[in-house]
Amino acid sequence: MFKRQFGPFDHKVWLASPTMHGEELKYITEAYETNWMSTVGKNINEVERIAAEKAGVNYAVGLSACTAALHLCVKLAGEKLYGKPPISHGALEGKRVFCSDMTFDATLNPVVYEGGIPVFIDTEKDSWNMDPVALEKAFEHYPEVKLVVSAELYGFPGRMDEIKRICEKHGALLIEDAAEAMGATIDGKQCGSFGDYSAVSYNGNKIITGSAGGCLLTNSIEDANRARKWSTQARENAPWYQHEEVGYNYRMSNVIAGVVRGQYKYLEEHIAQKKAIYERYKEGLKDLPVQMNPITEGTEPNYWLSALIIDEDAMCKQVRGEADVCYRPEEGKSCPTEILEAITSINAEGRPIWKPMHMQPMYRMHECIGREGTIRCRTNAYIAGGVEDVGADIFQRGVCLPSDNKMTAEEQDRIIEVIKACFD
Repeated sequence: MFKRQFGPFDHKVWLASPTMHGEELKYITEAYETNWMSTVGKNINEVERIAAEKAGVNYAVGLSACTAALHLCVKLAGEKLYGKPPISHGALEGKRVFCSDMTFDATLNPVVYEGGIPVFIDTEKDSWNMDPVALEKAFEHYPEVKLVVSAELYGFPGRMDEIKRICEKHGALLIEDAAEAMGATIDGKQCGSFGDYSAVSYNGNKIITGSAGGCLLTNSIEDANRARKWSTQARENAPWYQHEEVGYNYRMSNVIAGVVRGQYKYLEEHIAQKKAIYERYKEGLKDLPVQMNPITEGTEPNYWLSALIIDEDAMCKQVRGEADVCYRPEEGKSCPTEILEAITSINAEGRPIWKPMHMQPMYRMHECIGREGTIRCRTNAYIAGGVEDVGADIFQRGVCLPSDNKMTAEEQDRIIEVIKACFD
């Protein structure tokens, strides 16, 4: 039983859903009427041109998903660093790779596709992104590492430029996962332009969408062409189907590209709408013991998802298992589970902060390195062996709020009141 009852909305208020404008239909229809329905066509060419221009890089390769883009980023980096592997091995076979810890697993699964061993880098308190200090510590442990995969969380970038400088200092390549950060900037430079290879997403809940799809970003025409070749099953230039290496069915559809093409002109409008949502939450919740997503000095987020973290002394007791959770309501305090249940009760959608990778069952035996050394977290505790585990702490106390840019101010006001009531 919640501390106060609120009537539900008569329709779902989503975490983040596609926002269509009509322009998309024009390009979908063009693909249909010209019969370019497969993985070539004007829409793809235009998406690649616009994506590269928006990100401030030379080339973009349109692919079926951001995960596909990240995989080809990893493959390109691995072969550049270690050479072309035998056909039965990945490009990173047996090699350690430093990866963001608090992220979606699509950031680092491609490292495993290519035979690499993820070593997780803890999260920075002040940005919720990869901690540069922890990354330096990791290079002290493993100076032989030559690849870093770093994600930008919820559209609020940290200092990816600093991550890049650290990589250059140690002779490592950087893959920038800008899936959530399209349109965000660091000192005026676009996210997606910092990595040696980068990726952006057009998934259905992103700042602009194609329902699916993503782009690999690079400044190298040779790498762009290799990625295009791999994405179409690595077919050789021969009159028959000739193959000399492993390829993938990763190319973007010209129909999906039509949706993305029609969306791009609205990127800045969507960012402005998301920013207004963030600022309304920040103002509406200012008297609660919570903090909104941190904004790193010198950065301009795209505000994709608004999230909050509850002050440690305002947390009621919450215990999480592998797939379930329980909490004990307490006057004047709350927890992410209580807030999410309250939001759900009025027909709105929130979700927990990303569960760190080193806490995931499949990656628990992998190392996570923080500012003070190796974190050996085998439970949901966020202090493990005396070493602070920042990512686990944010997961324990954080929650993503409804951030759909079609949500009205009145709907958001009710959500704010529901959150306030959790602290009664």
